Amino acid sequence: MGSIVVFGAGGRVGRAATAEAVGRGHTVTAVVRDPRRHADLAGPGITVVRGDATDAASVAGAAAGHDAAINASVRLDIPSQDYFVAAAQALIEGLGKAGVRRLVVIGIATTLQTAPGVRVMDDPSFPEEHRAFSQGHVAEFETLAAAGPDLDWLMVVPPMNLDPEGPRTGGYRMADGTVLDGTGHIAHPDLAIALLDEIDEPRHHRIQLAVAD
Repeated sequence: MGSIVVFGAGGRVGRAATAEAVGRGHTVTAVVRDPRRHADLAGPGITVVRGDATDAASVAGAAAGHDAAINASVRLDIPSQDYFVAAAQALIEGLGKAGVRRLVVIGIATTLQTAPGVRVMDDPSFPEEHRAFSQGHVAEFETLAAAGPDLDWLMVVPPMNLDPEGPRTGGYRMADGTVLDGTGHIAHPDLAIALLDEIDEPRHHRIQLAVAD
């Protein structure tokens, strides 16, 4: 089994990913901004540390000695594009210094295509404030796409309807960059399975991978 560093481990997706990783026998470094607020994260196989996904030195320090990284971090108190670009840049640099090659990040469904060249967020009726937030993930993807070949990254994109309380079914559907037909739903435990599947046996690289139940 390996070791995984999870940035944003205190959030719902980060917690689900941490639990799934430990359940598979991995050890996890759970990176949060304030460990005192997330003392309940600590447990067998989990070390909670202070870190900042937008600071390359912090990323390198937290990631040293790990096999892979997950970024589930987000901040709502600063512009979306500023945060996600800064995080992507810091992860590229910091993981490179730490020698970590595999990175899986969380995207947002509004950036997926509904038709060739047409994204959900491109609909004229799409709320402008949501479009601004979505643009942060677009810029994040573009920043990762410009990274060199040493970083093997993937953006996993859940549907609009994320269910933190839903049951773990153990399955999910996938698509390359497009909205999946159906209910547009996934429970956090199943999203975590998708993330860890791409850590344990990487099958997709440098794309937006849409997932849904």
